[in-house]
Amino acid sequence: MNDAATAVREEKEADHHPYFRPKDAATLILIDRSGDKPKVLVGKRHDKVVFMPGKYVFPGGRVDKSDNRIPVAAPISPELEANLLKGSPKIAPSRARALAVAAIREACEETGLCLGCKVDEPVKLDGAWKPFAEAGLLPDPSGLFLIARAITPPGRVRRFDTRFFTADASAIAHRVEGVIHADAELVELVWVEIGSQPLADAHAMTKNVLAELDRRLATGPLRHDAPVPFFHFYGGKMQKDVLGA
Repeated sequence: MNDAATAVREEKEADHHPYFRPKDAATLILIDRSGDKPKVLVGKRHDKVVFMPGKYVFPGGRVDKSDNRIPVAAPISPELEANLLKGSPKIAPSRARALAVAAIREACEETGLCLGCKVDEPVKLDGAWKPFAEAGLLPDPSGLFLIARAITPPGRVRRFDTRFFTADASAIAHRVEGVIHADAELVELVWVEIGSQPLADAHAMTKNVLAELDRRLATGPLRHDAPVPFFHFYGGKMQKDVLGA
């Protein structure tokens, strides 16, 4: 669909859907820094899905009620919690934890890659967390960093208040086979350099977050004290602020 057609469709959505409260969501960007240039993991969405068909995306989705109750191998770092608590509306530390855990759950559900640590005691988890239990793992959000936050513009049927996390590929502790296939939500997984061809047609917000990640990676190891951009819309235009500024 060309840009003009997209604009018309978005205007119609705005006419029919004046306001939906955004839902908390989390996205995980896995980074492989073992080579000369960092690579990120993206998945190609099925051509027949409603949201961004055929696009390369990062795994992510809404926070579930269970995400705050799942036991973890290690807590999120105090620095990550502090970053997640910045901004408005204010959230509780339990919600900050749930956001980080949701990013790990979504990554496992959509890619089959599980970030966790082995534990000595038997793990009793079910539902989306069953692969962790079968591998003797507990999810481990301690190595996550917050790269950006973005809220979908008003007027959309689906609105998300998304926190974009990153984690190093070395944190992958288990792979679930058979998650990626021709009829799945993601039909292909690829490790790509930022700015490479598979990302040329990525969603505009994906490109914004990748540009921020690229800048952060250029300075060396990721740090929690780096400014975290907040993308949101005001007066019909996208604004870029800094969380906590």
